[in-house]
Amino acid sequence: MLKFPPIKTIATTPLPLHRSSFQFFLKPTQISSVFRRRYAAVTAAAMGDDSGMDAVQRRLMFDDECILVDESDNVVGHDTKYNCHLMENIEKGNMLHRAFSVFLFNSKYELLLQQRSATKVTFPLVWTNTCCSHPLYRESELIPENSLGVRNAAQRKLLDELGIPAEDVPVDQFTPLSRMLYKAPSDGKWGEHELDYLLFIVRDVAVNPNPDEVADIKYVNQEQLKELLRKADAGEEGLKLSPWFRLVVDNFLYKWWDHVQKGTLPEAIDMKTIHKLI
Repeated sequence: MLKFPPIKTIATTPLPLHRSSFQFFLKPTQISSVFRRRYAAVTAAAMGDDSGMDAVQRRLMFDDECILVDESDNVVGHDTKYNCHLMENIEKGNMLHRAFSVFLFNSKYELLLQQRSATKVTFPLVWTNTCCSHPLYRESELIPENSLGVRNAAQRKLLDELGIPAEDVPVDQFTPLSRMLYKAPSDGKWGEHELDYLLFIVRDVAVNPNPDEVADIKYVNQEQLKELLRKADAGEEGLKLSPWFRLVVDNFLYKWWDHVQKGTLPEAIDMKTIHKLI
């Protein structure tokens, strides 16, 4: 009978898990969407600093796939909302995603504003335009003709955030006016780097805000908005405005608002230009 020498056991120490270990071998834009969501979740767990994230916002961060674009708005890929909003990816990889900002006016030409909820990952409790979000990497929201994909996404998010029924905001009633490219850090970890479609719509709507998304709403006329800006600039009442909303106000809003009141909004359309406001 053959005899084998005794097997020696060697004590080993598990290697520590570092986020950089994942990044060395895999890039989020090179792997499947399912695995990308798992990658983002494991990365977040490894970092260990997202335990306070609201459950709804966490789900959206890992499930929503944003559309990655270049600075000419050509689609170059897709990635999780989580990865798209990490300042590390924005600064080191110049990660840029498509977005939209809706400006909804009632029949009195008052603009509907929202205050973002306290649980939002980026820019919580700031006041901003009616709705700001992202078209997702899905067929219905990738349609390029007449910005139909973005308009479909805007209709979806007005329902999600403000409870506005789809029939109150038909997609053919949105007017895409222009696009802007901007970058804005929210804190040390999160931020925005977006190619933002600016959409106007004039409709009287029923509003039922989703508390997971929206803390408060108000309609304002031009003078009331100017007072809101004054308070924000003076630091009164702790009032803050989103950086993208402020860029639109400072560069476009009032002249476009005048077109709304005059019924000449089509004259303001310029979808060929991407305004780089960085």
